[in-house]
Amino acid sequence: MTTFTEQDHGDLARLVGRFFRSLDERHFDEDWARAFFTDDIRGRSPVGDSRGRPAMLRQTAEAVGRFDRTQHMATDVLTDPAPDGRTATVTWNALMTHVHRDTTLKSRGPDADPVFTVGGHWRATVRRTPDGWRFQETSVDAVWTRGEPPLLGPAADGRREPPDGRAGPARR
Repeated sequence: MTTFTEQDHGDLARLVGRFFRSLDERHFDEDWARAFFTDDIRGRSPVGDSRGRPAMLRQTAEAVGRFDRTQHMATDVLTDPAPDGRTATVTWNALMTHVHRDTTLKSRGPDADPVFTVGGHWRATVRRTPDGWRFQETSVDAVWTRGEPPLLGPAADGRREPPDGRAGPARR
């Protein structure tokens, strides 16, 4: 049996902080994925589900790449260790701000809002590995949004927007 300590709580809060900062720094490669995810990571988000480290890497790079810039902030990180101390549940609140690409703004016209903001709740299962704590499962639920979500498909590349070419969480 492994004991879960205050140091573990701090390590998990830093894992969340490093992960969110990395989303904004946008250096997505295999080393990045290994630094945050187990091989068998499962992710659920408003843009889709992923299974396995390569799928999570692709989906994250694609989702963040739909925007010119982003800023992800995490707060109220809570940890709930399993009795064996080898896994834990981590939850946090998030404010995720996304600045649209120029092609998106041009497609939407002169009155387009340049910012899409999401307030949400994250939940993760983490596992202790020889290299430290890693996300084994993640999910994010949008609680509220402001602005328009990104364009998908040809419209995302500056081509004509299809009628259903918008993605992201439902507006509330």
